[in-house]
Amino acid sequence: LSFPLAISFHTVEASLLHVDANFFHGKVCFLVTGVGRVNHSSVELNAIRKLADSYCSPIVFCELNSERIRVATAQRLLRMLQVCAGRVSRTSALFFSSLMKTSIDDSSLLA
Repeated sequence: LSFPLAISFHTVEASLLHVDANFFHGKVCFLVTGVGRVNHSSVELNAIRKLADSYCSPIVFCELNSERIRVATAQRLLRMLQVCAGRVSRTSALFFSSLMKTSIDDSSLLA
């Protein structure tokens, strides 16, 4: 969430106004990096949460300078794709949001 990312966030936010929110349902997630540097953040987490909520999209947090977090995030994203593609037995994409429920809690790992 450095200065260039603030510009990127605002560009995404402005662009999304031209797209129907139903288009994204179950198709997109927001990957937020740099959350561990909250003091240097140029984008408020509440703004990101509000944007994700308005488009019914989950948020995944990732700290790029931590290999452990990068690996965990990659595994989570892969699992999300597997579920949404119907590749996980006895699991439905209908439960996608419940799989992401703990994503908000992951931000505590980044501190």
